[in-house]
Amino acid sequence: MRVVIDTNVFISAVFFGGKPGVVLDAFRAGQLEMILSAEILKEYSEALERLSARFPSVDASGLLSIVAAGCTTVMPGVINDQVCADPDDDKFITAALGGNSKTIVSGDKHLPDVNGYAGIDILGPADFVERCLTERSSTSEQHENQGL
Repeated sequence: MRVVIDTNVFISAVFFGGKPGVVLDAFRAGQLEMILSAEILKEYSEALERLSARFPSVDASGLLSIVAAGCTTVMPGVINDQVCADPDDDKFITAALGGNSKTIVSGDKHLPDVNGYAGIDILGPADFVERCLTERSSTSEQHENQGL
């Protein structure tokens, strides 16, 4: 499953865990293909740098290079007009378009307003875990139990 993860979910996963942490763990376990654009990677980097100074007990030093190496970096798709109320959020839409992803995991307050744009589902971390990761886990367990 190809997924775009917005910056606040990524940062929450790194520093606080919770449902965003479950999403990042699914990426690390190979359950997700994380889609990035250069602009998103830059925003991740800047946010990690800012928060690392506030939370020195969290070692995020090598995380960005690990994530970048394991992700699929794409050229953003093109949109003709601003889609989101916050134009800074359009980068997640264009990454999804460029990476042929039908899902964005977001904790942003503006992105869910454009849910369904170009067939893209925009889910909060808890909804994503419940709908997508739990279903995949259940399906895998069923296949294993059936010897598939």
